[in-house]
Amino acid sequence: MEDFRKWAVRAAEWGVDYRERVRDLPVRPDVQPGEIAARIAAAPPEQAEAFEDVFADFERIIAPGMTNWQHPRFFAYFPANAAPPSVVAEYLVKAMAAVCMLWQTSPAATELETRMIDWLRQAFGLPEEFKGCIQDTASTATLAAVLVMRERALGFTGNTAGLFGAQRLRVYCSPEAHSSIDRAIWFSGIGADNLVRIPIKGPLRGADPDALRELIRADIAAGMKPAGIIGNVGATGVGATDPIGALAAIARDFNLYLHVDAAWAGTAMICPELRHLWAGIEGADSIVINPHKWLGAQQHCTAHFVRDPSTLTRTLAARPDYLHTLGQDEVVNYSEWGIPLGRQFRALKLWFLLRAYGLEALRAMIRNHIAWSRALCEKLRATPGFEIVTEPNYSLFSFRYRGKSSASPDDLNLALVEAINADGRIYLTQTRVDGAVAIRFQVGQFECTEADVMSAYDVITEIAARL
Repeated sequence: MEDFRKWAVRAAEWGVDYRERVRDLPVRPDVQPGEIAARIAAAPPEQAEAFEDVFADFERIIAPGMTNWQHPRFFAYFPANAAPPSVVAEYLVKAMAAVCMLWQTSPAATELETRMIDWLRQAFGLPEEFKGCIQDTASTATLAAVLVMRERALGFTGNTAGLFGAQRLRVYCSPEAHSSIDRAIWFSGIGADNLVRIPIKGPLRGADPDALRELIRADIAAGMKPAGIIGNVGATGVGATDPIGALAAIARDFNLYLHVDAAWAGTAMICPELRHLWAGIEGADSIVINPHKWLGAQQHCTAHFVRDPSTLTRTLAARPDYLHTLGQDEVVNYSEWGIPLGRQFRALKLWFLLRAYGLEALRAMIRNHIAWSRALCEKLRATPGFEIVTEPNYSLFSFRYRGKSSASPDDLNLALVEAINADGRIYLTQTRVDGAVAIRFQVGQFECTEADVMSAYDVITEIAARL
């Protein structure tokens, strides 16, 4: 136990030191494929090794090969924030190592989760009828939602009778939807051919409601059964946002299940002035938001809201005798609300985070990120050789470099992204907009400053000038 104390303290101190110096590290490591593996023994040891050597090898081999997601100039993908109070909560969770699948296997974990979901519901301005749970990722929550769509459309017979001979189901989403939707459609057995893409329109690149109605009518006429709609609020590529109120009206008209993927941008709804972007959200059947992205909670921490929990548990719950909580039939067992049976204690980090900062400080952070992103967008817009491809949605925009190179625009911008990332001062990613390469820029890292965002302008223009 004394060794545990020594190395637990050492690991915690290493984490604090790392966070203090991460700004001085390259965002992405300068390593080649296979370089790390070549420095790790090819076979496990037969005898115990000194833990001093194990920890030293972590510092020497592993840490330098990590992409630094907590770097304040991480502008790629979306943030995977881990605010310090959340990290402290995770230390405690890992030390207790509880499996929180039933109320009886950790009553405090279950009851805190119920309370934290309601805190988030209030923070996002959702109606009281929404309940929910904390899933590991948005991908898992979306799969659960698609399974509910499937079961609801089949009269809750799919789990027992299977899909063989069942009426062909259809699910609708925009081309901007995240790849997790495709995977959920595969895993649910609905099949990729039955995921129907809705044409998009407007500056928010949202689904066209009129086109959706026509697609649904055509599928019904062809003998297929529409099952559900998946809407976007801040999709990954360029922040596309669907007209949620219009999708909810269509879902009501055709008796479809509406799931809303607000994994990243849903967090911004703690700011009341942004809630017009998901107007009509009260008409959704389920919503997924990731506090482990923009809000600051350590991964994994996905809020999965549902209007009718009974459809979720009817689809997913398995209740063998060994999982019964005897004499406590009224308790909630959150393992019945998701895919895995085993569950971690994820609510503690939310409790620490929300109490340590309060909603006002978190709102200020999000508002700053949006303002800084827009300022950088305008600065690039005014710079010769650059064009803005998609306007800022929340704190995300995309741009393209034209330059004087003879290379194709796609090749030039891919080369620019790779050169920027190899430089190490900032980290960006690319996407495609209407088939052409564009470079994404999003602000969301918890400790990012205005100076960090503006420094990106110098890096981007400096490296572009070399191409």
